[in-house]
Amino acid sequence: MRAPYLQRDEEHALAVRWKDKRDQQALHQITTAHMRLVISMAGKFRNFGLSMGDLVQEGHVGLLEAAARFEPDRDVRFSTYASWWIRASIQDYILRNWSIVRGGTSSAQKGLFFNLRRLRARLAQGSANLSSLDIRREISVALGVSENDVALMDSRLSGADTSLNAPLVDDSGSSAERADFLVWDGPLPDEIVEDTIDVERRAAWLKNAMGVLNAREMTIIEGRRLSEDGATLEALGERLGISKERVRQIECRALEKLKSALIEQHSGFLHA
Repeated sequence: MRAPYLQRDEEHALAVRWKDKRDQQALHQITTAHMRLVISMAGKFRNFGLSMGDLVQEGHVGLLEAAARFEPDRDVRFSTYASWWIRASIQDYILRNWSIVRGGTSSAQKGLFFNLRRLRARLAQGSANLSSLDIRREISVALGVSENDVALMDSRLSGADTSLNAPLVDDSGSSAERADFLVWDGPLPDEIVEDTIDVERRAAWLKNAMGVLNAREMTIIEGRRLSEDGATLEALGERLGISKERVRQIECRALEKLKSALIEQHSGFLHA
C-alpha cells in the first residue's frame, strides 16, 4: 500500500519496457503500484464468505493478465484497463469456490449471482408494497433472466451447502447420515463393472466361435443377428442369389454350429 502512484508518462514508459523488452523490473513496478486497486476491489466481495487473502491473490492473477494484454499506445490508463481483469478474476474464483454446486457461468447468470441481493434489498426499500413475486419479476427484467432463474439463485444464496455425511438424529435417539436416505435405482458400480466384463468376455467368445462358419454363413449371421436393423430373409436371399427359405435353413445351421463351438470351447465355464 506504500508503493508510489505512477504518473501517466511513467506508467506508459514502464508498459512499453514490459511489452517490448519483457523487462521484469518494469512489470514489478506496474503491478506493485496497482496492488492497492486489487485490495480495494477484493474488499467489495468480502461478504461472500471467502478468505480475503484468497480474493486478493486471485485479483493479483487478474492484474498480471491485464499487464500481459495491455496495449500502452492506446489512450487509456492501465488502472482502467486492469479493473475489468481484476474483477473478472475475483468473480470467477467466487463462482468456482462459493459452493460445491457449480452455477451458470454465462454473463447473465454471473450478473444474477452478484447483483441479486443488492437489487432485492433496493426494491424492498423502495416500495414496501411489493410482494416477493413482484420483486422477482422486477429483478428478472433488470438482469435479463427468467423468473425461474431468479428463484433458483435465490434459493442457492439463502442456504449453505449441507454435507451428505451430516448426522441426523430422530426422536428415538438413533442417528444416521443424510446419504442413508438417498435412493438410487440404477446399478451399483460393482454391478456395472461386472456387466462390462461379461459383455467383453462374451464378445470375445463369439468372435472366436465365428471362425467355424463359412463365408455365406458369416454373411447371414452378421446380417440377421449382428446388425442393428436386422436384414430380412428375403433381402439376404436376393443378395446371395438364393431363396429366403434357403437363407433360413443356413441361418439355423450356422446357429447350431456357433452353439456347439461355444459349448466345446467354454463348457467348463458355462457349467459353473
